[in-house]
Amino acid sequence: MPSLDPSKRIDKDIADHPDWRGQILSEIRQLILSANKGIIEEWKWMGTPTWSLNGLICVANIHKNMVKVTFYQGAHIPDPEKQFNAGLEGNMWRAINYFEGDKIRRRGFQKLVRESIALNQKKKKKS
Repeated sequence: MPSLDPSKRIDKDIADHPDWRGQILSEIRQLILSANKGIIEEWKWMGTPTWSLNGLICVANIHKNMVKVTFYQGAHIPDPEKQFNAGLEGNMWRAINYFEGDKIRRRGFQKLVRESIALNQKKKKKS
């Protein structure tokens, strides 16, 4: 699949999972991309959809029983709505694991995306 651009690879990943996992990834993707027009979709690490703007925002992986969205600097962004439910012990990454039947709390998710972008922008200005 090396000839496909990242967006088409993500399309294919979603299509390859026509169950609830593909639906979750599709909704997550839409929320990420609608948070800021400058967000770039990428495909890294041998099959991982990623999104960035002035640095990595998050990655998403479809697993057998969940969809995991990991925010690169999640430990450094506010999470007042308690979206993060995995990786809470780390000093950098934070994740949200979605299982079958889970609903995405859209507003809070987009806040995390925007906070990640703001943190990336601050770090960019310092360098």
